[in-house]
Amino acid sequence: MSDNSVDPSGNTEAFRAFTRTGPESGSPSKLPFVIGGAVAAVVLIALVLWLAL
Repeated sequence: MSDNSVDPSGNTEAFRAFTRTGPESGSPSKLPFVIGGAVAAVVLIALVLWLAL
């Protein structure tokens, strides 16, 4: 009786196909957090400079 499951680590071609078939949209983009952090930093620096005057 033959084993029908293919071990992806068995050869390079199967492993590459296995790694390409992962979830495409697994994690959401972090771009809004980066933009929000940059805006918060600019506002905080402006506030500190305004209070220092």
